[in-house]
Amino acid sequence: MGLVSVFMEILRKPTIWQVWSELLMFIAPLWIAVIVGVLVGWAWKPKWANLGREMLADCSGSKDSNSASLKSSSTGFGSISSLNFVKFQMPSCIPWISDDGAQNDSFSLSPPLDSNCSSSQIEKEKMAFVTDEDLEHLCKLVEEKDGGPAWIYMMERSTPTMCYEAWRRDLDIGPTQYRSRTVFDDATPEMVRDFFWDDEFRLKSKWDDMLLSAATLEECPTTGTMVVQWVRKFPFFCSNREYVIGRRIWESGRSYYCVTKGVPYPSVPRKNKPRRVDLCYSSWCIRAVESRKGDGQLTACEVLLFHHENMGIPWEIAKLGVQLGMWGTVKKIDPGLRAYQKERASGASLSHCAFMAQINTKVSADYLRSLESSSNGSLELGTHNSSEKPEGKNIPKILVVGGAIALACVLDRGLLTKAVIFGVARRFAKIGRRL
Repeated sequence: MGLVSVFMEILRKPTIWQVWSELLMFIAPLWIAVIVGVLVGWAWKPKWANLGREMLADCSGSKDSNSASLKSSSTGFGSISSLNFVKFQMPSCIPWISDDGAQNDSFSLSPPLDSNCSSSQIEKEKMAFVTDEDLEHLCKLVEEKDGGPAWIYMMERSTPTMCYEAWRRDLDIGPTQYRSRTVFDDATPEMVRDFFWDDEFRLKSKWDDMLLSAATLEECPTTGTMVVQWVRKFPFFCSNREYVIGRRIWESGRSYYCVTKGVPYPSVPRKNKPRRVDLCYSSWCIRAVESRKGDGQLTACEVLLFHHENMGIPWEIAKLGVQLGMWGTVKKIDPGLRAYQKERASGASLSHCAFMAQINTKVSADYLRSLESSSNGSLELGTHNSSEKPEGKNIPKILVVGGAIALACVLDRGLLTKAVIFGVARRFAKIGRRL
C-alpha cells in the first residue's frame, strides 16, 4: 500500500513535467538496485550456473581417447584458471594453479595415511607435493630476487614482546600478495617452527580462532612432508573454506624454510560446503636475530611470511578485509606463542604435528645461495607498474554508489541510516584508489 500511495501522490502533480520527473526519480533507484543485484549475483554465482557447461566439456573430452589421463583433463580445464573467480570444478577434474599462474602437471598420489616410505617410488611421490623448486621460490622471495614487482609498505605495529611490519603487492593476474616481518622476543627458531606447525595446539588453545578442524591426510617420516586438511571459518556472508595443504621444512643452520601451499588431492572429494580453496600459498623463513634490547645476543626470532590465496570473493573486498583485520589477527599470535612456550616448559609431550616439524631436510648455506642466484625460469614474476590494479573482480564506483542510493531509498529510516549506508558505499568506492 505504501508504494501505491506514493505512486498516486506523484500522479496528482499539477503538470506533466513534474509527473515525469517524479516518476524518473522513483523508478531510477529501483533499476539501479536491479542492475547491482544482477551483477553481484553473477559475481557469486552458484555451482549449478556452470554445471551443465562443465559436464558437456567433460563428456566431449572423454570421447577423444580411452587413454586420456587426468593430466589431459586438467589441461582441458586450464582456461578456467585465467578467470578472476575460483570456478567450481567437477571432482574428477581438479586443476592446480601454481604461484606463478602456470598449470602444473598432475601426478599420481599414494594412498592416504601411509607412513611407510620404504619404496623409493612412493617416497618420490610423497616428496612431489612440496619440492626443491618450492624452496628455491621461497629463497628468492626472502632475498627479494623473485622478479616480481616492488613491495608496498602497509603498516608497522608492536607490543612489548613483538614487533610487526607488513607489505603488499598486486600482480597483473592473481590475488594480492602479502609479505610480513615479525620479531618475537625471547623465542628460539625451533620453538616458533614447532608452534606454527602444531595443529593440535591451534585447535586446543584457540589462538587461531578461524581454524575449525585439522586432519593429517598423508605424511612421510623421511622428509617430514605432510598433507593436511583444514577447514577455516569465514564471515557470515561467506561459507567456510576447506584447504588441502602440502607442507615441508628445510633447515640451514638455525634458519628454517617452511613451505605450505594448496595441493591437488583427488582422494578427498570436493563438497559444496565448505568450499575448497585451490590457490593458497603461505610460507615462512624462521631464523634467530638480535634482540630489540640491543645487547648483541641472538635471543629473538624473526619470521618472514609470504602469503596469497584466492578465497573466491572479489579481490578488492578481500584486500579491504585484510587491511582492516590484519593487526587484530596478528596480535593474537604472541599470546599463543607464550602459552605454547609455557606448555613445552612444563614437560608436556610433543604433539604429532610438532614431532613432524622436527623432521627437516638439511641444506647448506652455499646451496641456498646457489638457488638465489639461479635464473628465475618458470617461477619468475613479470614486473609491472605497482600502481596498476589487477583486472578482475573490481567493483565500479557507480554501481556501489547507485546501490547505496537504492538501499537508502528503500530503507527509509531517517538521516542516520542513510548516512551509514552512504559512508559504507563511499568506503568501498574508494577501495581501488586507496588500496
